Amino acid sequence: MISSAYWDRAFAEAEAASARGEVPVGAVVVGPEGQILAAAGNRTEEWADASAHAELIALRAAAEALGSPRLTGCDLYVTLEPCPMCAGAISHFRLRRVYFAAYDPKGGAVEHGARLFDQPTCLHRPEVYGGFREREAAEMLRRFFALRR
Repeated sequence: MISSAYWDRAFAEAEAASARGEVPVGAVVVGPEGQILAAAGNRTEEWADASAHAELIALRAAAEALGSPRLTGCDLYVTLEPCPMCAGAISHFRLRRVYFAAYDPKGGAVEHGARLFDQPTCLHRPEVYGGFREREAAEMLRRFFALRR
């Protein structure tokens, strides 16, 4: 089930990341019963950690909340198409579905680039749906980068 509450939370996390000087990406992990298990925004600069993408932070927190290294039956909502690192993690966490907002032709690895889930060596292939609130997410990213140029 796609709920606007999930998207609202993902976008709130992206806005909070932007306010911290991070690339505005937010992610929400939803459990099998529809409950939000975890939500996060990027923290790569704050934590000086190149792997501190919103998706990875939220996936780790959700796994901890469930007490399991697998997120079977869970869904991810993220404001930007996942990069290769995050797509790999999504496969290993075994998410059921991935919903994303803006497409990322340069850095994405789901619908662009490596298309990780289409590779024969991919461990697990979630259902993927892109383009939700795409304009809103793309505009947030454009504003963020325009202020830094």
